[in-house]
Order: sequence, then structure tokens, then C-alpha cells
Amino acid sequence: MSSSQIRALLAAPDLEQANQKAVLFLNSRLSSYDHLEALDAAFHESKISDAELASNLASSSSAVDALIAKAKSSAHSHVETAQNLSLLRHSLTDELVDLIDGLLSSMSSEPGSSTLLEDIEKLHRDLDDLQGVKGYAQVIKHTLELSESSILQIESLPASAPISISSVSQYQALQAFISSVTDACSSVGDGAGKQNLSLVSFLKRTHDKTWVNIKKNLSTPLLNAAEKLLWPMSVDYANASADQRTAFERAFLRLLELQKVSETINASPSEFRPEKDGIYPLEVMTHPVALRFKYHFEGTRQTNRPDKPEWYFTHILNVAHDQRAFLEHVIQALLNSAGYDNINAWKEFTRLLLPILTNKLRRTIPSLLAHPSLLAHTIYQALQFDAALKEEGFNLDRTLGSIKTDGDTPESWTGISEIILGKKEWFDAWLDGEKRFADNQYHEIISASDAWQIADDEPDNEIIGSDIKSTNSARRMKALMDQITERYSPLPNFLHRTRFLLSTQMPLLEHYLSRLTSSLDAYETLSSALVRAVPGALGVSLGVKEDHSSGVNVDTGKFTSGVEGVQRLCKALLSLNFIEAAMKGWGEDLFFLELWTEIKQRPALRALAQASSALPSSANYGDDESQDTIFESLITRYEKVARRSEDIIVQQVCAEIESSLKAHLSATTSPNPGSSSNTEDDYTLSQTLIAPIALFSSHLTYMRATLPKQNLTSLYRRIASRLAEHLLQRQILYRGSFTSAEGKIIHAECSLWVETCRVILLKVFGGSQSRVEAPWSKLIEAGVLVDVNGEVREKVVSATFGGMNEQEWEDVMTKVVGSSELTREEVGRILRRRESSH
Repeated sequence: MSSSQIRALLAAPDLEQANQKAVLFLNSRLSSYDHLEALDAAFHESKISDAELASNLASSSSAVDALIAKAKSSAHSHVETAQNLSLLRHSLTDELVDLIDGLLSSMSSEPGSSTLLEDIEKLHRDLDDLQGVKGYAQVIKHTLELSESSILQIESLPASAPISISSVSQYQALQAFISSVTDACSSVGDGAGKQNLSLVSFLKRTHDKTWVNIKKNLSTPLLNAAEKLLWPMSVDYANASADQRTAFERAFLRLLELQKVSETINASPSEFRPEKDGIYPLEVMTHPVALRFKYHFEGTRQTNRPDKPEWYFTHILNVAHDQRAFLEHVIQALLNSAGYDNINAWKEFTRLLLPILTNKLRRTIPSLLAHPSLLAHTIYQALQFDAALKEEGFNLDRTLGSIKTDGDTPESWTGISEIILGKKEWFDAWLDGEKRFADNQYHEIISASDAWQIADDEPDNEIIGSDIKSTNSARRMKALMDQITERYSPLPNFLHRTRFLLSTQMPLLEHYLSRLTSSLDAYETLSSALVRAVPGALGVSLGVKEDHSSGVNVDTGKFTSGVEGVQRLCKALLSLNFIEAAMKGWGEDLFFLELWTEIKQRPALRALAQASSALPSSANYGDDESQDTIFESLITRYEKVARRSEDIIVQQVCAEIESSLKAHLSATTSPNPGSSSNTEDDYTLSQTLIAPIALFSSHLTYMRATLPKQNLTSLYRRIASRLAEHLLQRQILYRGSFTSAEGKIIHAECSLWVETCRVILLKVFGGSQSRVEAPWSKLIEAGVLVDVNGEVREKVVSATFGGMNEQEWEDVMTKVVGSSELTREEVGRILRRRESSH
């Protein structure tokens, strides 16, 4: 029964509702008057029902009260139980929170605390690590046991017992164990890869060390036997006792037997072989040499000096040289008997000595980088050492280091110098030091007080032309270039040679050319002559000028005129010609021819060359038939500047003489009424001609004494031709009429010019007058024409103005005058000048 029903039953009766129900009941039972008789019966039944209901109500009320009391009691009991359960729930919740907090990661906990779960996980990891360490230790323990047993197995062999594969069975077991561990580690993932790789590295080192100890065990008898033979001093094997020779040979051959076993079981794979490994007994015999080297050159003794690298290079050379006879006769025979006849004993022993020097250089060079002179000296000595060894016949042919497989050719020996030159930082440091030294030398050369004086000593025989002269700076410049070439010509690598050439040698040649070019530019700036672009070239004085203002006075006229001006031009020309001739000689030298060929053929070298303006253009790089040399571009530039200097000399000399001739020409070509009183035999040369002739004579005299014959001849022809043309035009062709007497004077003056040249240059030209007179031929012919008279003149006039053809006219001129250099028109013009005078 629901609570709503209970509340309805306990509620008070509703009278209105009861009356309604009574009315409805009566209406249903007593629907008519006839039914009233049954009212009493119904009333009686109602009373009986009311009594039963009252009785039932009483019993129900008592039952309800009992049930209510029971329900209240039960409800109180359940409330207490619920409260207890709620408290228990809260308690369980707190405990659950504590447990959850206890299981959280220590990353979210306070520093220094750890959780139970983390502790358990850590213990599991520690256990795994301990298991790994245990396995690791077991592997190491077993490896060390096998290594020790391998050495003991060799030690237990009798001295007379041969060495065979069975003698190293324990070592083979070690090899197999290490191989299995290596294979197992290679299959493991990256999780523990580093640890396993470290283990493998340790096992391989143990493997190698074990074999080294085996070799060492068998090396001791050989060292003892060699010491009795006084090794590493020169060995007199023939005078050694039989027991000593027998002990030495037995120990030597046992090591060769061990080497054969090593090759069979692959004890020392070639990919892991150190550079000092080789024939075992020869390797052992280098140990005393290394100890002596260390005693002398790696300690604090006076022999260990950084400025004396030649001492330790010479020491190794002496050892290789002194022991050669012993190695080629005794040791070679032992190698041949053991089946190593493909190995050259001396070459192999020398190869095994090289690591001693290699280690020395690798320790020494870093400390020499701050001292360019010591570094350069060390490299030079290393190159000399390489050259000396190669001269002795050393190479990697027929050495264990040259043995290749699969048909590979043995690698050539690059030399001990490659240890230094092959490292870019060391090579760059050396190159930079050499460049600074060369630059300093160059500046000293061009700044010297006598730099531009003509050299007094005889020229180098290597320079083409026996009479070539030069200035001191040019001579010293060539010597510097030769010195630089000597420094880098022994370099075995063409890339190193090319870098040295382009960074050191070529720039200096360009600087020298620029210095001489700037001298010519200075001349052009001052408009009349060359000003030497070196200290002290200009006449400079500090003081008061003519206008009483203070400042600097530069007497440019003193340095740009007369013989002194030409002197500076000649010095520049001599310097240019000398270096040009030197470069032509260098270009034909085998060293530079070979270098130029390699540059044209190798792309890497060609790329360097293309970036340099000092080398010929890339157009000829692919042309193997090209005849150009490595200095071709610079030679062309020097030739261009030399031609420019010659042009300036010609301009300077001719301009000065022509300027000096102005007064003379003005006096002799202007009308002179008094000249008609002179007879044909009464004439004198004008005093105004003395100065031009003297100036011309002084220029020729200086050039004769200074310039080589080739330059002198070229300049003389150009100067004389220009002066002859000037005199011909001004004094004969384009002047007014002249008399016969004046013609004689003109002829005499023309002859004087030629005679001046003849006196000065006849001996230089080998007594050949024709070579002296050739530039003056037109002037000589004109001089003769202005002085001809009588029948000769008539014949010339008739031939010139008559109807003769050109060939006939030239024949007449040659027969009468002696030459036919002038044109027919010019001859006619000259003759008219004489005709107009009558």
C-alpha cells in the first residue's frame, strides 16, 4: 500500500460525501414507493455492517499503531546504518586518494621523493642492467682469458719449434669468439647500440693487442740477436760469429713464419693495418732506430732544435743509406728464402722508417706556424729529404705497403713533405709567409738607393743576348724570381705549384711592371720626360719660392730634359727588356713548360688560371699545339710598355733637337742679302748648328754606352729618320731659294749630321757605314743635289724634267748622285730652288 493510500484512510470522514453516497444508494435501491418496504431491511443490514466496520476499524487501528511503531523503529535503525555507511564511504575515499597519490609519477611529486611504482620500475631496470653487465663482464672475461692463453701458447713453444697455424689455435678461438659477439651485436637495434659498439671496439682492440703481444714475444729474440750484431749501427755480418748469425736468422725467419700464419688466418686485415706495419722482422728492427731518434730529437737535448730540421732528416737518411748493403744482401736473401722475393728489403725498411718522421712533423709543425722562417726551412728540408730518397731509388714499388688486390696499381709515394703540404691550414700558412717574405724583398729592391742605376756586373748567361744590360732593380728582381722558383719547384703537387705561382711570383712581376708604367705616366704628366717613380726621383727642395711664398720647389726641367731625362727613359727600357728576356727564358724552361701543360689539361688548375690576369687567356687552354708559354701574357704587356718607352725616347730626343734647331733654321732659311758676296769656296758653318749637333752627339753617346745593340739600332734608326725628315723639310724642301754657296753650306751641314753619327756608331755597327747612313739616305741625297754644278747638274735637270721613264730616271740618279731615295717630285722641287736663285 502506498503512502498516499494510507494518508487517505487515516483522514476524517467527509459528511457531504457520505450524504451524497447515501442519497445515491437510496436512489438506486428505492426507486419507487413500492420499494419502501425494503427500507427496514436495508437499515438493519446497515447497522450490522456498521458494527462490523467499527470492529474492523478498532482492530485495524491497533494493528496500524503497531506497524507504525515498528516502522519507526526500523527507520531509526536504517538511518543509523546509513550514517555509518556514509562515514565508511568517506574513509574509503580518503584511503583511495592516498593510494592514487602514492602511485603518481615522481615527476609531479616533490623533489627528492619517489613513488613505489617508480621504485619497482627502477629495481627492474637495475636488474636488467645488472644482467647486461654480467653478460658484458662474462664476454670480457672470456676474451681476456682467450687472449692470455693465446700469448701463453706462443711463450710455451720451444725456440726451435716452427710457427704454424696450430701454434695459434687459442688465438683462432679468440678470433671466432670475437666474430660471434660482433655478429650478435650487429643484429641488435639502436636501443643498446652504443654500449654494444663500445664492447665490439674493446674486443677488436684486444684482438689487435693480442697479436701485437704475440709478435712482441717472438721479437725479443730478434732484438737480442740484432743487438749482438751492433744493430742499428753498421752491421759487419761477415765478421759476426756463426752462433750470432744463426740466432739472428732463426729469429728473423720465425717472425716471417708468424707473418705467413697471420696472412692465412687474417690476423691483421689490411683495412685496419697501421701505416707502420710491414714485414714483421723489419718492423721489429726499426724499434732501436726509433728509440735513438726519440732520444736525440724528441727530448731536451741540444740536438732537438726547431731551427735544425735537417738534423733529424739526415739521421733517417743516414740510417737508410748505411744499412742498405746489409739489407740488400743478408736480409733480402732471408726474405727470398721465406717466399717474400717480391719484397725489396731496403725499400720496405725505408718505408717503415718514414712514420718516425711523420710523427715528428705532426708534433712539430703546429708550433712552427707562428714562425714563417722556421716553417719554410722545415718544408724545404722535407722536400730535400724526399728528393734525396728518390735519388737513392726509393719508391713504394716492391714494398708491403704497395701490395694491392684485384689488379689495382700501387699508389705512388707522395713524399714526407705531403704530411705538411697536404694539410690546407699548414700549406696556407707557409704560402702566406713566403708571400710576405717575397713582398718585403720586392719593396727592398725597388726602394734601394741604387735600384735604378745601370748594373756594372756581367749579365746572366741565361738571358738571351750577350750584350743585354739592366738596372740593379731588374737584376735583383730576376734573382728574386729565381729564388722563388727554387723554393716551390720541388713541390710534387701541381696544384701547390700553381697556387704558389699565382699568389707569389706573378703578382711581383705585375707590380714591377706597374712601377715602370707609373714612371712613364709621370713623364706624360710632366709633359716632356720620364720621372722615375721611386724615392728621390724628383728634385725637391723646401724653402722660399721666387714669389717669396713658402712651399715645395720641384725642378722638373732638370729631370725631364737633356741626357738626364733620356737616361731615366733608358733605365726603364733596360729594366723592361731584361725582365722580358728573363720571362722568355723561364717560359722555355722544362719546369714551367710542364706546369703550363698541366694547367691547360687539368680543370681544377685551369679554373685557377682563368681567374688570374697574369696568365694567357683561356682561348688557348684546349689547344695542345699552341706555342705560347706560361709568361706569354706578361711578356706581351712588358713588350707593350717597352715600345711605349722607346716611343717616349724618340719623342724626347727629337723634340729637344728640333727645338734646339729652331734658331739655326731661322737664321739659315731667312733671306740674307749679304750672302751673295760669298764665293763658292768661301763659306763657314753657322755657330747656331753647334748646339743641336752637340746635343745629338751627347744623346747618341749615352745610348751607345747604355743600350744593347738591338735597342740602340732601333732607336737610332727612328731618331735619325725623323731628324733627317725634319731637316729635309725645313732646310731644303720648304724654304726659299738658295745660292750655290748656300747649297754648299747645306751639303756640309747634312754631311756633319751623318759624320757625327758615323764617329759615334761606326764601331758599334761593325764598321758598316751603310748601316750608319741608311736613316739619312734622303737627306744625304738632297745635300748632294743642292751642291751639284756644271754638267752633273745639267744631267740631273735633264733627267728629272725630261721625258725619261721612272726606271731610267732612277738609273741616272743612282749613277750621278749615288742613290735614288727621293721621289722625282722632291728632286724637281730641290732643283727649282737652285734655278730660282739665278
